[in-house]
Amino acid sequence: MKIFEEIESEVRSYARAFPRVFDRAQGAKIYDHEGNEYLDFLAGAGSLNYGHNHPVFKEKLLEYIQNDGITQGLDLHTRAKGEFLESFNEYILKPRNLDYIVMFTGPTGTNAVEAALKIARKKTGRENIISFTNGWHGQTLGSLSVTGNSTHRGGAGIALHGSTRIPYDGYLGDDFDTTNLLDKMLSDSSSGVDKPAAVIVETVQGEGGINAASMTWLKSLSEICKRHDVLLIIDDIQAGCGRTGTFFSFEEAGIYPDIVTLSKSLSGYGLPLAIVLMKPEIDQWSPGEHNGTFRGNNHAFVTAKAAIDHFWKDDCFAKDVQRKGRYIADRVDVIVAKYGEGNFNSHGRGMFRGINCVSGDLAGQITRRCFQKGLIIETSGADDHVVKFLCPLIITDDELEKGIDILEQAIKEVCDKADTIPEGKDFFEGDYSVSKEVSKAGH
Repeated sequence: MKIFEEIESEVRSYARAFPRVFDRAQGAKIYDHEGNEYLDFLAGAGSLNYGHNHPVFKEKLLEYIQNDGITQGLDLHTRAKGEFLESFNEYILKPRNLDYIVMFTGPTGTNAVEAALKIARKKTGRENIISFTNGWHGQTLGSLSVTGNSTHRGGAGIALHGSTRIPYDGYLGDDFDTTNLLDKMLSDSSSGVDKPAAVIVETVQGEGGINAASMTWLKSLSEICKRHDVLLIIDDIQAGCGRTGTFFSFEEAGIYPDIVTLSKSLSGYGLPLAIVLMKPEIDQWSPGEHNGTFRGNNHAFVTAKAAIDHFWKDDCFAKDVQRKGRYIADRVDVIVAKYGEGNFNSHGRGMFRGINCVSGDLAGQITRRCFQKGLIIETSGADDHVVKFLCPLIITDDELEKGIDILEQAIKEVCDKADTIPEGKDFFEGDYSVSKEVSKAGH
């Protein structure tokens, strides 16, 4: 459709990587306007953990709309909001012994991060925030200040202040515990690091390259925050809602963060919804001090409650995600061993895993070849060098096997072609419909 080229902004990205017009989707599959079927290993950048148009959620939503349920409620008390809070408290918070206040922010992840940073500063009276190399927390100014990617930080157009960057787990090698560095810097009044209000961290860095922190590192980080009277913020926007095999990605570490941000798959249906969880003593907002028009997406409350009721009343779903995560890890390890030769390695946790390629060019060649074969899969990392698994958690075993088979075949073909194409030539030159200029715009 020419309309996209005529009036849509050049800022678009996913549409460049997957140049089709899509018009329907169900489960782990999405279809273009010509009826071509694709397995979706992108899943709305992790906002579709339960797949497209889950029939249980859809039925509840259509029933709510048919009965003229409230759509926009600001922060008014509504039945939909109350029922969501009851389910969230009963099946998510109480079983994990988490005593959190729930704050509804604007509906995107970056809104939640902004609120988390703001309340941490209000509670402590301090400004500085500790963040980590390769961290990704959103595109608004506060979130960008704690984001590592230089391209996106540069897009702010102004200097970004109020954050000190520390190396993430593994950044300086497997034998260097970077929490010791943080502890030393916070203990030394001459380190140049102002005592922070909070530390913000992803347990698995999604956009940063699927870097997974160890449970030992996370426990140490939590202890250091307590020792220095610093709040710990877990950004669980992409790693949460079951992606790592438990509802919260920090559960295995046995820690109790002061603040948690959730968005993406929280609604269960791809509808915008974001919340901040905080310990009761942190909830020091004055009424209306941090507000926004769209804090009341009641349609999202309906589907979020349906997702919790359907999947999280017991641990069956979590165990199935863990099983699929082990299958992905095993398959990826075999692929890396077979085709690696120094070019690939894998990392991640649960169904949040990536294949780290030698370069962004190689990763891009692989994902474009996958798309030709009916698999939508994207890249992440500072140089778009990691092929990233974000398939729906509800994907069937057959679909999961098929998707990884396609990926393996694409890697094989790219590696084989690399041995025969003269240096400086594009692996897919002449056999791919998208121009180099467009395809390299990428993610």
